[in-house]
Amino acid sequence: MTTELALGTHHCEDIPRAAAHAVARGASWIDTAPNYRAGLAHPQLAPVLAEHPQVKVSTKTGFFGKDEAAAAVAEGILTEHQAPAGHSLAPEFLRWQTNRSLACLGRADIVFVHNPEHARLDRAQLHQGLRDAFAVLEEYAHAGHIGAYGVATWSGLDTAEFSVTELLTLAREAAGGQHHLRAVQLPVSLVTARPISLALDGRGPLVQARAAGLDAFASSPLHGGQLPGLVTPELAELIEAGLAPTQAALRIVASTPGVTRVLLGTHNPAHWDAARQTLARDPLPPSTLRKVLDVLGT
Repeated sequence: MTTELALGTHHCEDIPRAAAHAVARGASWIDTAPNYRAGLAHPQLAPVLAEHPQVKVSTKTGFFGKDEAAAAVAEGILTEHQAPAGHSLAPEFLRWQTNRSLACLGRADIVFVHNPEHARLDRAQLHQGLRDAFAVLEEYAHAGHIGAYGVATWSGLDTAEFSVTELLTLAREAAGGQHHLRAVQLPVSLVTARPISLALDGRGPLVQARAAGLDAFASSPLHGGQLPGLVTPELAELIEAGLAPTQAALRIVASTPGVTRVLLGTHNPAHWDAARQTLARDPLPPSTLRKVLDVLGT
């Protein structure tokens, strides 16, 4: 089974061009957030989504930029003291921000709680904050306003501030039973390789997500575009003969057990097409992944 290539808009410099090309090449998923590209990601994506109703979109809630902070303060959602934090898990704010996102995008198939570890709460408080956030998103899912929700994190699953198993428990508690938690998003790459090594050992967030039937979105597979410059020809050859550094890096992520979507942010049509061809190949065997991680470890 191949892993799906999806457009990620965090590091994408020309979102309209990237989205139009990705959709024309068969991409079925676009990931975004209200704070991406200084708040421009949503309005730049909206026309493409309107033109292609078959394309699914995931956005996020929690982080906010300066313009959104000013609007929230003006409407009494945030105080002047809260605005500089740039992040909030307060239910009133999550409702307000999600409403704005839906009004702009027209729909949301998944709304991720965005980097909840940035709330700077102790573990018990963070879990309560997540439970409250899930309760808000359950309201939206039950009303048919969103398809589902998830958690997008940079470090929370790696630092054990929460686990996928704990997120599922919090979702059940928030919903009072059946829940709409459907996905997790986390960095997976040759730089952030711990999820790969854990998955190969049958442990960690990717394995837990797969066991629960959750989608796992691999974010930053090229580490913000830095990774291809770090992959030597020798390492690329070890991964698979004849691969360019970018292809080699993507091959590892796409072959990691449990990863269902790889988020790539590029507006370059040639780069997108090459990545699409790379992900269309059968996954590399676990023995190759182990060999590469062993080399990186030394």
